[in-house]
Amino acid sequence: MTQEMQFKKIVAQYCEVKPEELTNDLRFREDLGYSSLSFMTFLGELEDTFDIELEEEDALQVLTIGEALELLERLQQEA
Repeated sequence: MTQEMQFKKIVAQYCEVKPEELTNDLRFREDLGYSSLSFMTFLGELEDTFDIELEEEDALQVLTIGEALELLERLQQEA
């Protein structure tokens, strides 16, 4: 499984969209219906799954799936 698909499977756990239907331009709150709590839980699961540490300031600027994937890749490169 690719990292992107693994990421999308995590995203799909918190909304009613199948992983294969998620596109990078979808917004977490407006398009996927994430609440503040579900978004923070999602971020925690990303940290555990991909062994990264998200800074709150960076995480709060993430609005779309594509932005989250970019942040994930950048954090993994820095590690």
